[in-house]
Amino acid sequence: MKRMVLMIVLAVCVALTGCSKGDKSPDMEAKVGASAPEFTLKDLSGKDVSLASLRGKVVMLNFWATWCPPCKEEIPSMMRLNQAMSGKPFQMLAVSIDDGGKPAVDAFFKENGFLLPALNDPGQSIGKMYGVTGVPETFVIDKKGVILKKFIGGLDWSAPEVIKYFNELTAQ
Repeated sequence: MKRMVLMIVLAVCVALTGCSKGDKSPDMEAKVGASAPEFTLKDLSGKDVSLASLRGKVVMLNFWATWCPPCKEEIPSMMRLNQAMSGKPFQMLAVSIDDGGKPAVDAFFKENGFLLPALNDPGQSIGKMYGVTGVPETFVIDKKGVILKKFIGGLDWSAPEVIKYFNELTAQ
């Protein structure tokens, strides 16, 4: 009987908390003040983009999906922020968690006239590494690779105070 109870507890642990081998433990998720977990994903042209290659730039790492209404609402402001930061040590990475991968994102961008530096994470492996619980979620990473802020939910990324914040970060 004790063995059966132990097996049930172990099964619940694996199912609910990701205790199985290969899964991240809850204390490995990305936290403000800690180094951002390293990753490499493909962009829409098929090129590998790694976080490590962006050292020296402020990175805005946004997790989103084509089916997410708040994501759709914030994309135009993300495009304006990206334009405002052009030529500065800044890199926006819009990580799509769509199961359809590149074809889904390409079709969505074409249909809506959107254009962002997008990466594909259809298996959500990077989202899991960052502890993403929903979309949109955004991480601001400094030039040294440290997470400065985490935002949950959609924002107006082109608001004057947001652009000022990123300008100050890139000037440091």
